[in-house]
Amino acid sequence: MSTIATVTTTTPSRTAAPRTRFSPLTSAVISASRIVISFLFGFHGLQGFGYFGGIDGQGGGVPFGSFPGWWGSVFELAGAVLLLVGLASRPAALLLSGVMAYAYFTVHAPMGLLPLQNMGEPAAVYAWVFLLFAVVGPGTFALDTLVKRRR
Repeated sequence: MSTIATVTTTTPSRTAAPRTRFSPLTSAVISASRIVISFLFGFHGLQGFGYFGGIDGQGGGVPFGSFPGWWGSVFELAGAVLLLVGLASRPAALLLSGVMAYAYFTVHAPMGLLPLQNMGEPAAVYAWVFLLFAVVGPGTFALDTLVKRRR
């Protein structure tokens, strides 16, 4: 005797995945981290223009318009300011993540395999932290959040 089994399959619905909502405390910590990290990162951009010891420790800046140094400094400073106030946070964070990944692979990686060997640990850490901000957003205390609430 032969038994025939009927299998019924259903097609999963194509609804959007629910957005993750963070607790108020988590969102506040994300905001505080974004503010502190972008504030600290802004100094790297300023160093390219000769401030805070410059790129050589003697106050030297990168030549105007040079690539990638001068443009990198512009992106670092502008991105840090946008991220600091929380305006266009996700695109700014994604841009900064790319800038730091580029810096790591073009400046640091050729000098050695590991970040501790090639002095690229800050670039690697910043690249990943900015990617995290691009994914999770700016947190509660950001102009992006304020604009979103008013709509």
